[in-house]
Amino acid sequence: MHVISIADLTYGDIMDVLDKADDLKKKRKEGVITDYLRNKSLAMIFEKSSTRTRVSFEVGMTDLGGHALYLDPSSMQLGRGETLEDTARILSSYAHGIMIRANSHESVIKLAHHARVPVINGLTDFEHPCQALADLMTIREKKGDFKDLKFVWVGDGNNVCNSLILAAAITGMEMVVACPEGYEPDEGVVNRARAMEGNIKIVRDPKEAVRNADVLYTDVWVSMGCESEREKRMDDLRSYQINMDLIRLAKEDCIVLHCLPAHRGEEITDEAIRSKNSAIFEQAENRLHSQKALILKLLVSKDIKTD
Repeated sequence: MHVISIADLTYGDIMDVLDKADDLKKKRKEGVITDYLRNKSLAMIFEKSSTRTRVSFEVGMTDLGGHALYLDPSSMQLGRGETLEDTARILSSYAHGIMIRANSHESVIKLAHHARVPVINGLTDFEHPCQALADLMTIREKKGDFKDLKFVWVGDGNNVCNSLILAAAITGMEMVVACPEGYEPDEGVVNRARAMEGNIKIVRDPKEAVRNADVLYTDVWVSMGCESEREKRMDDLRSYQINMDLIRLAKEDCIVLHCLPAHRGEEITDEAIRSKNSAIFEQAENRLHSQKALILKLLVSKDIKTD
C-alpha cells in the first residue's frame, strides 16, 4: 500500500492511524519503549529542504526501533541520471519503505509504480498527505470528533489545501476555502471531493467565510518554487491574513492551524500564533505521532497492538 494522496486512505484507515497516533503519543510521554520496527529501515529522498518532515520521520523511526536514511538526490546516482524506476527497484531491495519529498507529484507516482515497498508522499507540489494526518489528529484532539465541524482555509489554495479538501470530504467536515481569483485549489481535487459527497465551498470574502468556523487554517503565500511571484502574491493575498480581527469572527473556541514555517506578519500575525486559539505547535508535534502511526500501518504485515 502506498500513500501518495490522503485519499489513498479510507475513513477507517484514517481512524486507525489516528487511534494509533494517540496511543503512541501517550506512550512517548510516559517513556514507554515502542520498538515495533526493529531491523526495519526507511529510505528518505529529499528534493526539497525540510525541517519538520525530516526530523519527524527520522525521530519517528528511531522511536519505533527502526532506522531512517536521509538521501539527497545531489549525492545519489539519481542526481547523475539514474532513473526513478531503477532507484525504486534498488531501494526496494534495501529498505522496507520509501518516503519522498519531491518537486513533482508525478515523480512520486512513478516511484511508487516501480517500488516493491510502501511509498509515502512527504510533500509534492500537488499534495501533502502527511500534514493532513497531523491536522486531523490535532482537530480530533481539540474537538473530539469531525462531525458538524466547519473548517475554513484562508489564502492560497495550494498543495496542503488540496489534501485537506479530500481529508474534509473523507471525515465529513464542511470545508470553505476563502481565496482570491486565480488562487483556487485544484479543480479536479474539488470535484473529486464533491463526488465523495464532500461539502466544499470556494468563496472570495474571508470575513464571511470564517463566521461560525470551528477551525481556521492558513499557509505561506509564497511556497517553494513560487519565489519569482512574491510581489504579486503579496498584493493579491494581503486581505487574506489570519489576525485577531478575523479570529473574533469565528466561534470563540475555534482553533487556528498553520502547517509551518510561518511568515509572521504576512499570512498570519504573531498575535494570532500566540493566541489562546492557536494549536499550531501542538499540530507541529503531531507530525511525529501521526507519521509514526502511518509508518506502522504500512511497514508491518499484521496489525501492531500498541495497547
